[in-house]
Amino acid sequence: MSLETLLLYVPACFALNMAFGPNNLLSVTIGARAGMGMAIAASAGRIVAFAIMIAITAFGLGALLMASGVAFSIVKWLGVAYLLWIGFKLFRAKVDVSELAAAHHPSTFRAYVRQEFLVASSNPKAILIFTAFLPQFVERNAYWQSFFTLGAIFLVLEVGAISIYAFVGSRLRGVMRNAWAVRLVNRISGSMMMLFGGALALTHRSA
Repeated sequence: MSLETLLLYVPACFALNMAFGPNNLLSVTIGARAGMGMAIAASAGRIVAFAIMIAITAFGLGALLMASGVAFSIVKWLGVAYLLWIGFKLFRAKVDVSELAAAHHPSTFRAYVRQEFLVASSNPKAILIFTAFLPQFVERNAYWQSFFTLGAIFLVLEVGAISIYAFVGSRLRGVMRNAWAVRLVNRISGSMMMLFGGALALTHRSA
């Protein structure tokens, strides 16, 4: 993979990892209730779910993207539209953190892992990321190697985002219950995603 591709992919990917969605909300919640270590360990359920989605995407979209430039362009613009849409939605989102206190939470490690897996596997935003965002960075002449590399980078960055949210949940529980803090996270992530969505629209697939 080219350095130019990585320089675009890594920050855009991390912006998606850091978006304050249901999975990261879960990391904050588990961190606040059971500690940072438990939140990070429980995220194994999320990582497994995402790894399965990445593998399905690699096998399901590979032949289509390799054979058709039109199909690649469609996927690319779906990715651009997704980044702009979710970025704008996050930036303008109304914040409601009451569910942090009201929701029912499991008390065992196995239950936390299962909850992480179920939330990740049923998250339509995650499915869109893997089908409309990740494949467009794949190198045509090194499909499997680049797809594996992109997927591995995504999962490593996801663990980084999990650690940040778990730390916030365990150390700054009171702050994260305030709407202004969550709104700030949303606006930063939303702005970054819209920025990289615009940058992505200007890129071209390598030959």
